[in-house]
Amino acid sequence: MSETFVVVGGDAAGMSAASKAKRDAPALDVVVFEKGGYVSYSACGMPYYIEGTVEDLDELVAVTPEEFVDERGIDLRLYHEVLAVDPETRTVTVRGEDDTFEQSYDHLLLATGAAATTPPVDGTDLSCVFTLRSLDEAHAIRERLDGGPDETLDLDRDGQAVASFLTDRDPRRIGVVGAGYVGLEMADVLRARGCDVHLFQRSAHVLSGYDADVATVVEDHLRELGVTLHLGVSVTGLAADAGEVSAVETEEGSVPVDMVVVGTGVRPRTDLAVDAGVELGETGAIATDAYRRTNRPDVYAAGDCAEVHHVVADEPRYVPLALAANRHGRAVGRTVAGDPTVGGGVVGTAVTKVGDLEVARTGLTDAEDARSLGFDPVARTITAGSRASYYPGRAPITVRMVADRDSGKLLGAGMVGADVVAKRIDTVATALHAGMTVAEVERLDLAYAPPFSTVWDPVLTAAKVLAGALDE
Repeated sequence: MSETFVVVGGDAAGMSAASKAKRDAPALDVVVFEKGGYVSYSACGMPYYIEGTVEDLDELVAVTPEEFVDERGIDLRLYHEVLAVDPETRTVTVRGEDDTFEQSYDHLLLATGAAATTPPVDGTDLSCVFTLRSLDEAHAIRERLDGGPDETLDLDRDGQAVASFLTDRDPRRIGVVGAGYVGLEMADVLRARGCDVHLFQRSAHVLSGYDADVATVVEDHLRELGVTLHLGVSVTGLAADAGEVSAVETEEGSVPVDMVVVGTGVRPRTDLAVDAGVELGETGAIATDAYRRTNRPDVYAAGDCAEVHHVVADEPRYVPLALAANRHGRAVGRTVAGDPTVGGGVVGTAVTKVGDLEVARTGLTDAEDARSLGFDPVARTITAGSRASYYPGRAPITVRMVADRDSGKLLGAGMVGADVVAKRIDTVATALHAGMTVAEVERLDLAYAPPFSTVWDPVLTAAKVLAGALDE
């Protein structure tokens, strides 16, 4: 009799695990329950669908449900929500489109993902107030921008129906609440569509995980693009007119808008885990070991609902990023198929596009965070050219690099510029995984040719300057 591997959640971690387990152990029964209508899609691509760079929503789907069923042999159940997990009987209770039933399992993966957070103010449930955590929400935003509602649209956000459009008002003035990755990407694509964008951020700078040296470059560029920044300003509520949002209320006054996108972060979906006695870590996400195993027998967790091990901090952290979700899901699949595989640590490498700029970070970049871990952080910021001075396309790149004074160990970096920042951050990320010192980074043999870099690449220049500061 074959064993059954049940997966709760059908996006990156869930479908990676299901696919790998079935490929490595064809006799294994693999059942995936997904409460929505999409699986294996690129959430990171949704802003570019809204912008229009991606024309069709289906282009964001990596593998269709039909391909998972017909080509990979996975028992995929769309519109099936797991209501409860019983680790004692090894069953899950599932609500389908027609009935509620129990499914037994030998191995279980919780890949329930994350939910968008909303500020604790009145008005977030108004029509034309959106978060961006699903393809349905991306479709609704684009429909609104394109001039009207899709009558067949039936959205559900964490159990609450998203209101249909109540008027045909043209959404030209848009408020974006939150200036993290989602907020900045949405501000960028909305202004590219010709909208009057107001970006609200409670802290003094955008991108709270970055130093001011990098953030101010981004802020100046946003202003050049016509985005109005409201920094250091708390949103106190959203006002309504005829049931639709009409203004963002702040401690400094009211800003009229026709639509609001909330990008204030995400939280792990853990209710199902908690009810099943699965332990959470200090971050509030599901705690696991290196193999993604929870405290409950044969119950795993991966993706945006779970903690990951941060290599530089050497502790569990909540870092909901796509690569880790895919990699950890694949590791669970191999483990369930009989080949125990660790998920691997992260250093928190991330990059985003804002207008012409690429903005990236990796490792520990906050001095207070580093001190709390016992480091004595030293940081230096440099600005250098991306290519030889005589070669077309040269652009300034600002790099802020951080190291530990006592050990000389590289701790992290943030950088911003308009020319190949996204790949330069990978050099730093690799050095962090290798535990290199700043002096070792300075001696890296990086490629040089005038179209691609200066002789001293900005990463090497930053390391050279920081190494000098460590010797002071």
